[in-house]
Amino acid sequence: MARLTSLSRSVSGKVAIVTGAASGMGRATAHLFADEGAKVAVVDIGQARVDTVVAEIHGAHGSAAARGWVCDVSDHGAIHRLVDEVAAHFGGIDILVNNAGISLPNSAFQDEDSYEANWDRTLAVNLTAHSRLVRAALPHLIASGAGRVVNIASTEALVTAPGMTAYAAAKAGVVGLTKSLAVELGKHGVNVNCVYPGPINTGMTAGINDKDKETYARRRVPLRRYGEPEEVAQMTLNLCLPASSFVNGAAVPVDGGMSIRHT
Repeated sequence: MARLTSLSRSVSGKVAIVTGAASGMGRATAHLFADEGAKVAVVDIGQARVDTVVAEIHGAHGSAAARGWVCDVSDHGAIHRLVDEVAAHFGGIDILVNNAGISLPNSAFQDEDSYEANWDRTLAVNLTAHSRLVRAALPHLIASGAGRVVNIASTEALVTAPGMTAYAAAKAGVVGLTKSLAVELGKHGVNVNCVYPGPINTGMTAGINDKDKETYARRRVPLRRYGEPEEVAQMTLNLCLPASSFVNGAAVPVDGGMSIRHT
């Protein structure tokens, strides 16, 4: 039977860079893209964890489905080397998922040295790296003809807790960066969107005990639970589909309704 629609919902054969891909939402995203037929550049800062995720993908989809790169995304030179090597290995780049992130304490009452160090490191990884990676990958994304960028923000861009100044500022910056890039790059055939996850079961939240998570979710999340990494990855994938060709500059919450709840 002939299809009645014309837009594809497949990323098969596309080349995707996923940063912070060794754990949590990044790992789920790398797995999902590989499951859907994409070729995945698994990027993170630790060799052993990168190797583990690559081995998982190879076991499911064969050795051509993924390759790992160790990269500190706060290193400007390392970003350019990464992009050049990924493009050379896979023959191009179609999708960039800026997922790498850290959360360091940043209280207004913190001592000067640790505050400044944590501020600089957080913004370097959570915001500046996003901009640099887009710029480095841009020639390849344009050449793709349908380039996609998805930046991972956070509901901390909207509502936050004390002692999170750098993290909240960086994630709010990701939303602004996404919108500006979407306006600038749209005419070049590159769509730029972002996802802001709410409370998700990842390494960042692993230190919160289950009882406190349950209490928080019951009080703040209409779905009354924490989300899972794959639930964020699925939205990321959706924004990269050829069928999402008219979605540009969007900031999509994946938070169980937390950000819209008044009381």
